[in-house]
Amino acid sequence: MNQKPGMNRKFVILVSVVAALGGLLFGFDTAIISGTIPSITAYFSLDEYMLGWAVSSILIGCAMGALVAGRLADQYGRRSVLIVCAVLFAVSGIGAGLSHQLSLFIGFRLIGGLGVGAAAMVSPMYIAEIAPAAWRGRLVAFYQLAIVVGILLAYFSNYLFNGIGPEGWRWMFASQAAPSFLFLFMLLLVPETPRWLMSKGRTQQAARILLKTAGLDHARKELADIESSFRQEARRTDAGSGRSQARGLAISASAASNANGNLPGGGSLGRLFGKTYGPVLLIGILVAVFQQVTGINSILYYAPVIFKETGLDNASSLLQTIGIGLVNVVSTFIAIGLVDKLGRRKFLLAGSLLMGISLGAVALCFHFRYFDHYLVLIFMLLYVGSFGCTLGAVTWVYLSEIFPNSIRGLALSVATLSLWLADFLVTYTFPIMTHHLGTAVTLSCYTGLCAMAFFFVLFNVRETKGRTLEEIEGLFVK
Repeated sequence: MNQKPGMNRKFVILVSVVAALGGLLFGFDTAIISGTIPSITAYFSLDEYMLGWAVSSILIGCAMGALVAGRLADQYGRRSVLIVCAVLFAVSGIGAGLSHQLSLFIGFRLIGGLGVGAAAMVSPMYIAEIAPAAWRGRLVAFYQLAIVVGILLAYFSNYLFNGIGPEGWRWMFASQAAPSFLFLFMLLLVPETPRWLMSKGRTQQAARILLKTAGLDHARKELADIESSFRQEARRTDAGSGRSQARGLAISASAASNANGNLPGGGSLGRLFGKTYGPVLLIGILVAVFQQVTGINSILYYAPVIFKETGLDNASSLLQTIGIGLVNVVSTFIAIGLVDKLGRRKFLLAGSLLMGISLGAVALCFHFRYFDHYLVLIFMLLYVGSFGCTLGAVTWVYLSEIFPNSIRGLALSVATLSLWLADFLVTYTFPIMTHHLGTAVTLSCYTGLCAMAFFFVLFNVRETKGRTLEEIEGLFVK
């Protein structure tokens, strides 16, 4: 990785570390629940319905956070919203760990969800707007890697605190306060993004930051490009609605930056769902939904419960869950290295197929009660690995590419909201389905959804590898 003249490499690395902490906390906060399920079930006397709500309630907060984060980031700044997210992460973990009533526990889970949903959109937006163009792709990919590292660290935390007694689940939740406060401290050391500063007329501050990240020559060019983009956006908005709203929009491989109901040129949600953009929006929504309804978060959140059904004790179940986290991390490296070589469509097809085969094999093991030779663990690892390097990493890349420039912010917000709601549905219903239908039938249902995802991708998803965004727009919008 060569440093360009004038580039402050230390500053760029600091920015990437801060962004990684946002992703790490995202993964940590969503996965920490997995190790606490037996304890909170007993402590709060939860049936299968309330257990599903206790685990999945964070995802309602995520949906709410995703809805408001873009607008707040545009109004108050990307860095300011991330600071609020850091506080929400810490409050959620400490509050959940101290809760003695289920209503309080759920409330703090919802607070954590607000932080997760907002960080999932704003952290990659911050990277995209402040990082030099030559490093932007790698830094965004690094953020994705940090999410799965956060999940792995949550599994380690669960394993370490499992042995301290019946109150260990409280420490599992409270442990996320440490990285949250580190994230907060690091955010105080980094500036706001140049694009947001330019949108507020603070050109000199934006120029100073661009000088640090890109050097003099690149800073001049990028400053001119940003000014030009704002002028063009203002002209488009003036022409379409008579109102000038110069806003900076940055789309990364991970999230949408804006949750407005207006499109450039005075459009609205009606235009988004209309004949021109409706088909591509439907493809994006279904790709996002299939990422979740194929069962991944049921496995990540309830893995210790599934392993305990095979006859393992709690400590052994948590230890095998760490293996799942490790495979998730390694498989993400595979996606980072190969997605631009093999293509998005091939990855999505291969992932749907391998995930379906793996879950089908686990379902058969539970149907015949055959738990020898670590077969359940092997196929669970294959399932998670297949997800990590295909649907897990590639879905956000594909979503960031297929939407036309004029609707990308709003369309990604709608797709993101659909993803969180699908995640909630799957996570909430898993304990209910396993209680009434059994683990084998529940996993068979996910297997069927993997098959549906395979055929949907086969007949509807077009390859975008190697194409410019304008060429991709021509594929989907005529």
